[in-house]
Amino acid sequence: MVPEGWTPSQVGDIAKFFSGGTPSKKCPEYWGGTEPWISGKDLKTHYLESSIDTLTEAGFQTAKKAPKGSTLILVRGMTLLKDFPVGYATREVAFNQDLKALVPYKNVDGLFLSFLLVAEKPKILRLVSTAGHGTGRLDTHSIRDYPINLPPLPEQKKIAQILSTWDKAITTTEQLLANSLQQKKALMQQLLTGKKRLRDKNGVRFSGEWLYLEIGEFLCESRIPSTSNNPSRRLTVKLNLRGVEARAVRGTEAVDSTAHFVRRSGQFIYGKQNIHKGAFGIIPESLDGFETSQDLPAFDFTGKCDSSWFFHFMTQEHFFTSLENKMSGTGSKRLNPKAFFKVKIVCPALEEQQKIAAVLSAADKEIEIIQKQLDQLKQEKKALMQQLLTGKRRVLV
Repeated sequence: MVPEGWTPSQVGDIAKFFSGGTPSKKCPEYWGGTEPWISGKDLKTHYLESSIDTLTEAGFQTAKKAPKGSTLILVRGMTLLKDFPVGYATREVAFNQDLKALVPYKNVDGLFLSFLLVAEKPKILRLVSTAGHGTGRLDTHSIRDYPINLPPLPEQKKIAQILSTWDKAITTTEQLLANSLQQKKALMQQLLTGKKRLRDKNGVRFSGEWLYLEIGEFLCESRIPSTSNNPSRRLTVKLNLRGVEARAVRGTEAVDSTAHFVRRSGQFIYGKQNIHKGAFGIIPESLDGFETSQDLPAFDFTGKCDSSWFFHFMTQEHFFTSLENKMSGTGSKRLNPKAFFKVKIVCPALEEQQKIAAVLSAADKEIEIIQKQLDQLKQEKKALMQQLLTGKRRVLV
């Protein structure tokens, strides 16, 4: 159903298509300047002004360019198999052959067009075919013929203005999140190395000597055999410090194929093959009683360290990546508990550990709050796009 006052049309009727290209790589004087040359990897952001690969003024003059206000879409590449990136040129940009530039006609607002194509992403992805060598390909004719409903120009501009305001709020929140993450990183570098010492409960700054101790002082492996061996109650540990979560049931998994062990909340757990990639965490209460195989060993704390402090210590990238050197085996290398226990770390007294953990946990809570705000903004913008760009919700012009 076409909203009142809107005109049924096709993308090819509201924008002219242009192809991109690559200035000669044989001319080094074309590359490494300050002018943007947009490729698929730059479409991670909606607003296009800069790029990863850049051109000199000479290279920019020879390149194929899109004017300010153009919409750039990816039409070829592996990314198309799972996404349909869309960008909006906030200035004149050069672009490569994997992209198409849609230059809007006079009765079309370019920013509105870019939002419209983002909103249609799920349907447009169905038009993607797989090229003979396995990459995604989006036929230009299929985009040109893609049906859309076009509101009058003043309404287009108003919709684009509203959505760009939401984008500004999202960008501001993303910057807040980045700042908080950077501040926490700086705190970790100071507190977990002793460069900055906190104060005890009496207000006196800690001054005790830190000791090098083996991890085996702090942990004891838990090996409680599972009596149920239930595939629907299995744990997995995500890479890149993304925590512990329930694992999806594998349809081909035999119940008695591998021995499993019961895991308890509060235990430290890691993936033998991927601990150096940030695959470890503390098991939350919601997953108490779940199971894993020996490939994901779990450990009780002995009481000689604060569990939160230990986890924060482990999350230092330089530390957990260094654990790859402790892995052994042929083929897929693993970090076995015996080798893990022998790793030495520098640690303060228990009270100072608890103080450090409290500060870093407070920073985590702040990051979590900002992340939730960001997720909510993105979700609300997505819902608003679905309403505004289909005419279900009209704006006052």
